[in-house]
Amino acid sequence: MSRKELTSGEVLYSVSDGVAVITLNRPEQGNALSPAIAAALVDIWADIRDSDDIRVAIITGAGDRHFCTGADMQRAADSGGMRAGEGPMSQEVRLSPRQNHVWKPVIAAINGVANAGGLHFVVDSDIVVASTTASFMDTHVTVGQVSGIESVGLAKRLPLGSALRMTLSGRTHRLTAQRAYELGLVEELAEPAELMTLAMSIANEIKANSPRAVSLTQQAVWNSVEMAYTAAMEAGWGLVRLHRYHPDSVEGPKAFAERRAPRWEGNSE
Repeated sequence: MSRKELTSGEVLYSVSDGVAVITLNRPEQGNALSPAIAAALVDIWADIRDSDDIRVAIITGAGDRHFCTGADMQRAADSGGMRAGEGPMSQEVRLSPRQNHVWKPVIAAINGVANAGGLHFVVDSDIVVASTTASFMDTHVTVGQVSGIESVGLAKRLPLGSALRMTLSGRTHRLTAQRAYELGLVEELAEPAELMTLAMSIANEIKANSPRAVSLTQQAVWNSVEMAYTAAMEAGWGLVRLHRYHPDSVEGPKAFAERRAPRWEGNSE
C-alpha cells in the first residue's frame, strides 16, 4: 500500500526528511476513534516500523481543541454499546506504537484534550509534548466502561495516586497541561502555535543519531519498565553487545575523531 493510500479523510499521514507525521482528523467529533482510524493506524504504524527512510514519528490531532477524545460515544450508542473483541489484547487493540511493535521514537504532540482511548498514544509514546491549553482525563467509568489498558500505562508514568484520581473520578477530574508537566507525564510545554515546531525540533535532534543505537536504547528503557533492576541491566547489556559489531558502532567514534558528521548505516541487523 502506498503512503498516499494510507492517508484517509480520518487520518492524515505524511513523511518528510525522515519524520512521519500522523494527524487524527475528526475535529468535529473531537478526533474520536473510529473503526476507520483503528484500521488505518495498523497500516501506518507498519509503514513506520518497516521503512528505513523513517527515523522518528509524531502523532497529533487536528484543530486546537482536542487531541483525541477516545471512542466515539455516539457511534457506541447507535450500535447498542461498546464492542470489545474476544481475543487477546495483542490482537484486538492495535492503536499505539507499542501495540504495533514500533521501535522507532514516537513523539505525541498533545494539542488539546486527551481523553480515555486517546491516552493510548500518550502512555505509549516515547516523548510527550503538549500545548499549554491541553488537558488529560479519563472518562471510562463515567460512561460505564472499565479503564483497563490506558490506566495501566498512566500508573507507569504518573504517581499512583494521580493515576487513580484521574481514572476513578472520570469526567469530574481533568489534569491541566501544567500539572501534567509537573508530574512528569509531559516532557515539555509550548504555546499552541509553537507545538508542532517543538515536536519537529525534538524529532530532528533524535534523527541525527544512529538509528540502530537509538532503537536499541529505546528498547532498553522500555524493557526496564517491566523488569527488575538487575534483570533490566543484564538485558540492556545484551543490547550493548548486540550493537557492538554494527557499522554504526565503528562509524560514530571515527566521525568524532575526524570532526565530521557521521554516516549511519541505518537500522539494519
